[in-house]
Amino acid sequence: MGKNLFAMLAAPWTSRGDRAAFELPDGSFWSWAELDSLSARVAAALSGSGLVPGDRVSVQVAKSPEAVALYLACLSGGFVYHPLNPDYTPAELAYLLGDAEPAAIVCDPATEAVLEGLAGRASLWTLDAGGGGSLMAAAAVCPAEAEVVRRTDEDPAALLYSSGTTGRPKGVMLTHGNLAANATALIDAWGFTDVDILLHALPLFHAHGLFVALHSALASGARIRLLPRFDATAVVRALPGCSVFMGVPTHYTRLLADASFGIETCRGVRLFVSGSAPLLPETFAAFRARTGQTILERYGLTETGMNTSNPLAGERRPGSVGAALPGVDVRIADRGNGNPLPSGEPGEVQVRGANVFHGYWRAPDKTAEAFTADGWFRTGDLGVLDSEGRLTLVGRASDLIISGGLNVYPREVELCLDAAEGVGESAVIGVPDADFGEAVVAVIEPRAGATPPDAAAVIAHARARLAAYKTPKRVFVIEALPRNAMGKVQKALLRRQLAESAAAASLMVS
Repeated sequence: MGKNLFAMLAAPWTSRGDRAAFELPDGSFWSWAELDSLSARVAAALSGSGLVPGDRVSVQVAKSPEAVALYLACLSGGFVYHPLNPDYTPAELAYLLGDAEPAAIVCDPATEAVLEGLAGRASLWTLDAGGGGSLMAAAAVCPAEAEVVRRTDEDPAALLYSSGTTGRPKGVMLTHGNLAANATALIDAWGFTDVDILLHALPLFHAHGLFVALHSALASGARIRLLPRFDATAVVRALPGCSVFMGVPTHYTRLLADASFGIETCRGVRLFVSGSAPLLPETFAAFRARTGQTILERYGLTETGMNTSNPLAGERRPGSVGAALPGVDVRIADRGNGNPLPSGEPGEVQVRGANVFHGYWRAPDKTAEAFTADGWFRTGDLGVLDSEGRLTLVGRASDLIISGGLNVYPREVELCLDAAEGVGESAVIGVPDADFGEAVVAVIEPRAGATPPDAAAVIAHARARLAAYKTPKRVFVIEALPRNAMGKVQKALLRRQLAESAAAASLMVS
């Protein structure tokens, strides 16, 4: 079996047989034996259709146990799994499929007609949310055992595309070795065992749900309580009896907005993890006050998996994403000359380790730009390491504002604004300015249930706490900040909207 990631994930299953692997909302169960058997059948169906190891399989389907089996089948067969957000438009799909050039596409029957026009020479299969469709029909007549294709640590296992917030999405090639190394580090760092029950409410088209959550559970033999999507009411109902929950900051704010969510709901949970976007200190504090639980924040990227984590045992500091995971090195470097910086100095976060991807799909120039001469990956994030090696992120390099020749780190300003009366969350960006080069501008989402804050009052709040060059020159209040599928604020979109005065005026509601 060699180094195939599937062998690592499946290792705990052999002794578990008919014990539950998945629990579904309707009360039904999937056993480990059923998951193993179906993944083998699907791998055989794909191989029998002519796919060979290294072929890409593009997947745009609803979350289900069958979708997990399809992912495992791709690993087992040596195919490269290419997940697609179900919300992608035909134009987005045309670009992604044209770039990935899959040998097979699996989609929901409802989108089959659209995908048929974009499939090119790829074979087209269907899989619906209930586990029906042509792929499962073909798998049903295939043998329940299949040879696990030999792979090396360097062979690609998955192709995920970057968000494309600053340009065309880039294909991130993640290898069997990358994913195995990260899964091993997380299981150790977060104490996963086969007695855990993970409440899985994340999507499977994103690294957070597909790799961080799913791999941690599968490779440790933990049971998975599988929800089709995040819904606060469904999570509150399903959480009792679970020991681990992973979510994005928006999930935690929505749970806190549910009056029925509290200590009793969380009594059996040993670990709440947050990632994919910054967790507000106010959310961190409110969650602890309501539940008695302290959220563990971590830091990762599509290109690297997880890099740092607050400790399982020990102090978890709001605003910090913790220290480097085992096998991962983190440093802060000067963006100008590339030299490493001492603790306490902000600069670009750079990482290296077995978790770091090998390059961008068919983009050698972009790959070369992404790594330093001595082999460190340039994350594009800005951060500070303290004397104990804990990392605090202060923004993206692309978000850095240079106003009047001085660096303004948006995260510092946002933390100040988020504490102002009536502010739910802020996004600080730079806009062109004839005098300063760039002017600091804040866009604010009001706190739920509160009166929208007055722009002048927010500026006065910031002026009392920040240097003048960091204080926003203008503040716009909007109903909701634009976010991507994982809850991350889309600052590039805000910059485009504010680039024209008409668009800026249309944003203002107070």
